[in-house]
This record gives sequence, C-alpha cells and structure tokens, in this order.
Amino acid sequence: MKPYHRSTRRPTPRLLACALASCLAMAAPAAFAQSTAATIRGQVTVDSAPATDAKVTATNVATGLTRSVQSTANGGYAVAGLPPGTYRIDVSAGGQTNSKTITVQVGQTATVNLSTGGVAETAPAGEATNIDAVTVTAAPVFETKTSEVATYISQRQIEALPQGSRNFLAFADIVPGMIFDTKSDGSTSLRSGAQSSNGINVFIDGVGQKGYVLGGGVGGQQGSRGNPFPQLAIGEYKVITSNYKAEYDQISSAAVTAVTKSGTNEFHGDFFWDQNGTRDWRAPTPAEEKTGLKAPSGETQYGAAFGGPIIQDRLFFFVTYEAKEFKIPRTISATGLEPGYSLTPDLAALTGPTSTPFNEDLWFGKLTWQPGDAHLVELSGKVRDESDIQDIGDRNTRTYGKNKNNDSTRIDLRYQWSGINWLNDAHVTFEDDAFSPRILTLANGFNILNRNRGTVLNVGGGQDYQDKGQKGWGFQDDLTFSGLEGHTMKMGVKYKSIEVNSFEQQPYNPQFGVNLPANIDAGRTSLSTFQPFQVRFGAPLPGTGNRDIQSTNKQYGIYFQDDWAVNDKLTLNLGLRYDYEVTPGYEDYVTPANLVAALRSWSNIHNANVDYNIEDYISNGRNRKAFKDAWQPRLGFSYDLFADQRHVIFGGAGRAYDRNLFDYIALEQSKSTFPSYNLQFNVAGDPCAVNNTTCFNWDPKYYNPQELYALVAANPNLGSEVNLIKNDIKVPYSDQFSLGMRNTIAVFNQDWNTSVSVVHIRSHDGIVFSLGNRYPNGTFYGPGRTFGGAPFGERIPGFGSLIKADNGVETRMNQLLLSAEKPYTNESPWGVTLAYTFTDAEENRSNAANNDEHYVFDYPNLNDAPWVRSIGISKHRFVGTGMFTRWGLTFSTKVTIASPIAKDVLNCLAPTNPGQDGCANGTFEAGYFDDATYRQWDIAVQKEWDTGTDLKLRVRADIFNVTNERNWVDFNTFRGVNGVESTNFGERSNDNIALPTRTFKLSLGFNW
Repeated sequence: MKPYHRSTRRPTPRLLACALASCLAMAAPAAFAQSTAATIRGQVTVDSAPATDAKVTATNVATGLTRSVQSTANGGYAVAGLPPGTYRIDVSAGGQTNSKTITVQVGQTATVNLSTGGVAETAPAGEATNIDAVTVTAAPVFETKTSEVATYISQRQIEALPQGSRNFLAFADIVPGMIFDTKSDGSTSLRSGAQSSNGINVFIDGVGQKGYVLGGGVGGQQGSRGNPFPQLAIGEYKVITSNYKAEYDQISSAAVTAVTKSGTNEFHGDFFWDQNGTRDWRAPTPAEEKTGLKAPSGETQYGAAFGGPIIQDRLFFFVTYEAKEFKIPRTISATGLEPGYSLTPDLAALTGPTSTPFNEDLWFGKLTWQPGDAHLVELSGKVRDESDIQDIGDRNTRTYGKNKNNDSTRIDLRYQWSGINWLNDAHVTFEDDAFSPRILTLANGFNILNRNRGTVLNVGGGQDYQDKGQKGWGFQDDLTFSGLEGHTMKMGVKYKSIEVNSFEQQPYNPQFGVNLPANIDAGRTSLSTFQPFQVRFGAPLPGTGNRDIQSTNKQYGIYFQDDWAVNDKLTLNLGLRYDYEVTPGYEDYVTPANLVAALRSWSNIHNANVDYNIEDYISNGRNRKAFKDAWQPRLGFSYDLFADQRHVIFGGAGRAYDRNLFDYIALEQSKSTFPSYNLQFNVAGDPCAVNNTTCFNWDPKYYNPQELYALVAANPNLGSEVNLIKNDIKVPYSDQFSLGMRNTIAVFNQDWNTSVSVVHIRSHDGIVFSLGNRYPNGTFYGPGRTFGGAPFGERIPGFGSLIKADNGVETRMNQLLLSAEKPYTNESPWGVTLAYTFTDAEENRSNAANNDEHYVFDYPNLNDAPWVRSIGISKHRFVGTGMFTRWGLTFSTKVTIASPIAKDVLNCLAPTNPGQDGCANGTFEAGYFDDATYRQWDIAVQKEWDTGTDLKLRVRADIFNVTNERNWVDFNTFRGVNGVESTNFGERSNDNIALPTRTFKLSLGFNW
C-alpha cells in the first residue's frame, strides 16, 4: 500500500462509547462465546429429581480438552465454548456418577439431559465430526431448538460427495435457499435468495472473512476460480440463511461459519492428488464440436496435511498445503457479424478453441496449546497465492486478456479462558488481501464492431489495470455466562483498523473502434489496413498526485444475546447488535473547487425541474458523517411440542446491516484522477464534423498514446466522468422473518430429520449509480418521450457526464424451504439429503446484467424503475445427495435441477408515435427460455485399502454431469419493437454453457 496522509478528525459516537464501557464492565464476572463454538446444555437429575450443584465435565476424546460446570438450583447446566468434536460427558451428584459420549457440531447448541446412577450411557455409534481426521464414534446430536434457519455440512459430506473444485463452499448449495454458482469463465460465487452475493459473510474459527473493497462477500472471491481456504483444513461448517444471532456482523444475506482442524494426541497425515478435465477425460464443448478440435485442458489438484502432538494433552500442531494447476478450455468466437460479411483472414485466425491457465497455492497452519483445563491458546494462519489468466474467450482474443493476481494472508491469535459458569474468547487478527489484475499485452486494443456498434471481436491490448485491497488488524472479545437459571447469555465487542485502497486505470491501453463492414467495403483486407472511426483512452489528470485512493477505516461492533430456556418446551433467543464504521476517505473528502463551481453553474441553469439537489452531493470535508443508525434487533423462538426435541416449531425476526464496498465509494475520486476520453475520427463510412475537439481527421500518428494525450491537453477535464456520492449515504441492510417446523421422524427404524420453513426477506438501501445529467428544461426524458432518451450528451460544462450514487436498490423475497436428511452413521452406513427451494423474488434494478448490478441509466432513479423478477434466481430448485458404503466401497451422488433463472428482457413492443420510445424492462417470460433449465448429475465411488499398518491407501473416481447436459447460459433477450416481435427472442445467442461437460476425475491418496 502506498503511504498517505489522512485527517485526524474523529467522530466520537457517545452512545457507542457508553455501550462499549457498559459491556466491558459486565465482562468481569461473565464470559461470552463466539460463533463457531458449540454449547452443550440440559438438565441433570438424580432419581428423577433436579440435581443441585452437580458437576458436569466435558472432555474432548481427541485432545483431552476439559471443561467443567456446576448445575444450578433447578438442575440446569450449560458447557459453552467447546470446539466441535466428540466429548465424553461425565456427571457426578449425590455420590453417584454417569457418563455419555456425544458429538457436537460447529456453532451448535445441543440439548442433552443427564442423570446419575445406573449404567453409563453411550450414544449409539455413528460417524463423528472428524476434526483432525482421527475417527471417533458417537452420534451427532440433531439441533432442533434453534430459531435460526440453518443447516450443517459435515466432514463426511465434504469428504464423500462428488466435487471438482475443492472449494469447501461448494457444498453449501445442498442447503435450501443457497446457490453456489459456477460461471462460464470458471469463477464461482455463493448467493442466498434474491440478495447480492456481496451480502454473504464467512466466519473461519469465529473470524469474519469479509471483503471490504470488492464484491463477492468473501475477501478475494470476486471473479475468482480459486478457493478462499484449503479444504483439507476445514472440519465442518454451518450455513445460516436467515435469522442468525447477534454475534454475526457485516452481513445482510447468509452466514457460513466454519471450524478448522487441529492436531490431536495422535499423529495423522493425509495426501491427495486429483486429475480431471484433461482433453481425453471430458466431453467437448458445443463450440469444440463445431470445429472438431478440443482445446488443451486439465485440472490438477494436490495437497497434504499433517498434524499431531508436540506435548501430549497440551500442545498440538496442524499444517496443510493445497495447490491448483488448471488449463480451462475457452472458445474465441466472433458475434454480431452482419449477413454477407465475415472476418478477414488475419482476424479469423485469432478465433477458435483455446485454453487459459490458473494456478493457486494455499497454506494453512495452526498451533493449539492447552496449558490447563481453564485455558486454550491457538495461533493460526492462512496464505493464498493465486494467478489467473482471464478475459480470454467469447469475443476476446488471447492478447486481450489479463493476469489477475489475487493474494491473501490472514492470521488469528486466539485465547480462551473459562471458569465454572463462564468462558472468555478473545481474538487478535491480521489480514492482508491484494487484488491486482494486469493486462497481458502493452499495445493498442482494437474493438471490431458492426454497423450498430455491437462488438464482434476484441484484439490487441486489453484495458484492465487495478491494484485494490485491504490490510490491517483487529480485536474481538466474546463472552458467555451460564450461571443464571435457564439463561445462556452472550456478549461481545469488536474493533478493527483496516487500510483499504482502490487504484485503477481503465482503459490502460487505448481502444480503437473499427467498423468492420465499412472497412471491408472500402477494400481493406486486414486489420493493419483498417481505419478506426473512434478511440477511447485514459490519461492521468495533471496535478492529481497519488491516484491510489486510500482510507484507514475504523470498525466498531457490540452485541448482547440471551438464549433463554423458559421451560422444557419454550426457548427464546433475544439479541441486539450495533455496528459503526468510520471511513475518512469518504467523510473527509473535499469536492474540488473548479468542479463545485461547474456543478453549481450547471444546476442553476437546469434547476427548474431537476429532481435532486446538487448540494446533497458536494462535500466540504465537514458535512459528511459516518452512518450511526445500525441498530439490529434479532429475536427468535422455538417451541418443543412434546419436550422430546422431535417436533419443534421455530421462527424469528431480525435486522442485519452490511457495509458499503470501498470500490464503490472510491469512484468519486478515482474517476476524476484518470479521466477516460472518447474521440471520433472522420473516415469513410463513419464521417463526423471535424472540430478538432471531439472529431478529428484520421492520422496513423494517433496510434501513439502521446499524440492522443496532446489532443486533450488543452481541456483535460472534458474526459472526466464526474462521480458524486451522496453526503448522507446509508448502509445496506435486510429485514428477515421466518416461521417453520423441524421434525425427527422414524421411517423403517431410521430417524429422518426434516424441516419446513417459510421465509420473507426485504433488503434496502443498496447503492445505485444513476445518470445525473438533465436536459436544459431540467427533465431526464427527452421531449415527447415516455421512456428512454437519457440525456447522455448534456454534460457538466468543462467536464464529462455526471454519475451520482444514492441508496435505492431493494429486493423482496418469499421462500419455501423444505429439507429432509437421513444421517450417515456407522450402524446405518448410508445417508441422504433432500433440499427443495421455491423462491418468489423481485427487485427494482432495471436492466440488470447480474444480481450485483449497481448502475441504472434508463431511469432518473429507481423510483421510476419497475419491479421485476430477481435476476439469476430460479423459482424452483432441487438438490439431492446420497452416500452408501458396502463391500469396502463408498458410493455417493448429487443431483441438481433448477428451473430457468430470471433474465433481463427489453420489451419495446408497445406502439409508439414519432419521437417516442415505448420500451420497458422486465425479466424472464415463461415459455421462451425452456433451454435454460439447469440439470446436473454427479457420481463418485471410492475404495480404501487398509495395509494392516497405520497406512491406508485410496483411489476414487468422480464423473460430473453424467448425462452431459447442455446448460446454456446466453440467450437473446430483446422482445421486439413497435409491435414487431423479434424472431430470435428466447433463442440461444451463442454456444456458451455452464461447465462442466461430462468430465471424469481420478483421485489417489493415502493417510496414516
């Protein structure tokens, strides 16, 4: 990061300061747990009577970690802050003792009633959580008495189910309401419902992995083919789609909370090698079928893990490494060619099948120290190094691509200190995420266009050059107190100091527009002889200094949560959270004086009918404040109908605030420091009126960037797109409501865990960038127009167009979530999960290319935009999985079926009069996109050989997309114009599909 000077002015939110002081004062006698720790609670009885002052001790069978509590006057107990795993629960009261062995999962509150006397109780044998891959047995306790809409992903599922990417988040789509989306370029994202993927947060060992600059929710995941964390290091995780408790922060969509593996009292190692997707191991793509050629391809993944004791029962280590080496097939194809025209031979030679490389190295290490029963210290760190060649394929030729470096370092020092009825859990964290795409070719770029200015092919040098990231440290302290009868109370505080930065130069290379038909008609036979009719280029604005936009942000958080067992049937979850973030890069920014003068002059001329006040966007460095209203009540209940945990009604309501991405906020400054210019050239076939300001006679000397800079030197601001952020910009949030029922049902002597829930979520205040230009009469629409005709040409005098940022993006969603699971156990070695989601969702983003779209130019603001079906969402989605062990073989399968996702549709069929535009935006129209139904069936089989020593060998085969379904992704979405329907509406527009085609993967490995 580059050094910079920031203001020393600091807002002092008095209310927050008082709340923090109160919380710290209460922390003396109390303690609070964090989101990955499990809690075992229940009643202790002696001869059917409540046991007073019984001692309950939980001992981790793999590490020897021990926690003890005393039961209350009414026999209640709660052992909090337990790392997920298998525990022996010992209880002694009235001179009698007993024990029980159970497995608890990440973030779970397990209700286990204990009694003394008689024979020791042991839960039925089953597959336990496998924290360090040392197998232990005990049946997992199914969590029913929670108000959260949540599902667990077990170590067994992570190890057995078919999967190609080794991204542990891929298993989240077996949860109702979740979508793990793999795009045609191989990048992945995790999404819940209608909300943006930016609203996701992933917690690793209780520490949020939020991305503060870029989208995608998780740091480093926007547009990435890589993994946020090595899968070998993940023990298990929990997915909460709504109504999470108050400890979860910086989130407005789903929460994923995962726990990492640790070393134990036994040495254990694991090695794997995967190979899939090589040319002969996969079916061809549609484009390859047409050409008869397969692009070189292949995905190699390998890694190892090793852990064990340094000092028995006291000090342990765990370390893992995973690598990816990919060759991804891509197809370069010209689109939009007009009838009768074809590419020149030199351009045609640049098309066809190709491949792009991707490489990633992932490291994770962890030291665990248990100096005594009341203390636990952990030091862990992750390092991610990723290189990815992107922007090649479709209309982009190989030279037009970029190398996207994506690196991340995260360190966590954790200390737990427990007493008889409390536990304190503190973290000191460090993070350094860097995103730095670089163009592959330093040369002029050429955009080959048709007569309608549609892109046919991009050749030459690309345009993406960025350096963005976040770096800093944080402290969080979470406490749990269980000494009050029926109550498990949690509270916590959090502070982070994070430097965020956003630097970009776009386009880095000048981009020359070439009219393909006009040049061919003129007899030109190659790109070297073509004459460009326009150029788009960027240039540093003189006198701007450091163009790396930076801000050292301060983040504060505080929460209180009470899980109150009112009686043996009713449990209430009562929580309140408050978050506050200071962003000096936004709050201290001063709008340049020359721009202020131009804006006010322009506003005075257009003021008559302008629908906004320009003063709301002009900053003097003192009129912006940090958002201070992020109060978040989170309330829930569960009611156990028969007090046996088999039939539980649950529900909740809550509010969750996210945060504004710095990449959006920084546009106010970055756009003014590297303006982009669009100049025209007077050439045959594309004439323009030469004025030597915006239109010039073509001269080959303009291929020299310095000659282009000279054209705009006299008026450099003319290319400056003016971006303004509203002075009172708010933070996006969601309101969540749910009601459901969980049941444990015996079917042929097997327990099935089922859940049905109805969820309603409304999200508000997403940032939207809209056109601030207006016609001379102050209106957005042109004279006589009912829609369209946006005033792009009405620029700010001496500058470019005005783009203003406001709050406005909203979504509304109703969901029906159904799930059923038969858990896999050693006694019954088969398991099934079934998940169905019905989604009725809409949003007010018009003309949205994807669910993260934050620009709207067809309307003055989103007040005029229609509510349409949420982009990228299927109404119906089913995911089923199965596992079965027999004859020393483990079989597994996964099936995904989804109805067509909503797509943006432009409908201009309404009859119009001259000068009018009867267009309207909408989304998917039934019957037109039947080819967009998504289907995929994957299977896997694994054989393991026990050598008779500690060494076990295994071989595994996976087949993805067994039936080779063509999951098409691109369709013609123009409905028609002036009563004439488009003949190709709803048809596929190209041969792009969602990968994979039918693909075989071979895996070899061994463990000891």
